[in-house]
Amino acid sequence: MNIKILGSGCANCINLEKAAKQAASDLGIDATFEKVTDYADIASYGIMRTPGLVVDEQVLLSGRVPTAAQVKELLAPLLG
Repeated sequence: MNIKILGSGCANCINLEKAAKQAASDLGIDATFEKVTDYADIASYGIMRTPGLVVDEQVLLSGRVPTAAQVKELLAPLLG
């Protein structure tokens, strides 16, 4: 699973990355994490507010910082 954190590297982006890593660990997901900081790349996903969470090129979240539990809820259906 490829998980991208979209944003400038601000505190919200860091917190989203921590929550996503915790959620992936809790679910036993072998994930590759990538930070995307280039605004043109971020905009190409249709995200206007950061941070953004993209999993396997699918935008799951933008504009807020979820808890690890909320990220787990987003990732669980993708495990199918």
